[in-house]
Amino acid sequence: MDLNLEKLKYSFKKKPLLVGGKAMEYYGLRKAGKDVDLIVSEEDIVNLIKLYLTRVKDLWGDLGVCPHEFEIWRTICLFDYDYYRKDAIEKANYLIISIENLLFMRALAYKKEKYFNDFKLIVEHIFNKQGDKYKAQSSINRKLLNGIRNISYIEKTGPGE
Repeated sequence: MDLNLEKLKYSFKKKPLLVGGKAMEYYGLRKAGKDVDLIVSEEDIVNLIKLYLTRVKDLWGDLGVCPHEFEIWRTICLFDYDYYRKDAIEKANYLIISIENLLFMRALAYKKEKYFNDFKLIVEHIFNKQGDKYKAQSSINRKLLNGIRNISYIEKTGPGE
């Protein structure tokens, strides 16, 4: 995925964090729109605002700047770069938000139908990944319970159950 960050004519102090539709596309959940959403450090947002003085936004305390197709934020829902970059995937010139933090971000915005639909896509993706682990977990459980007699399950579900 090429973000063409050179278009900004800015050298980031910390790698920007890719969020939004492009992150959804990275995880194979849906096609992204034309905009590129990023979260950056405080130093980077200040420097970018100095470059793009007429492209600034402040949405309920979330400070951002929007040059070209980019929406670059210091915070989203008042959570900052350091919060969202935990467990991010590292690329050469940027980071990609973790699927868990993307889920959290979409949950915060669930009242908008687009983001609620994204939320459902992410949850389904996570459940599918967890389903891939079923056989391994089932094997571990059998080993843990080996030698314990007369177990009576009050509920047991899974493939083939």
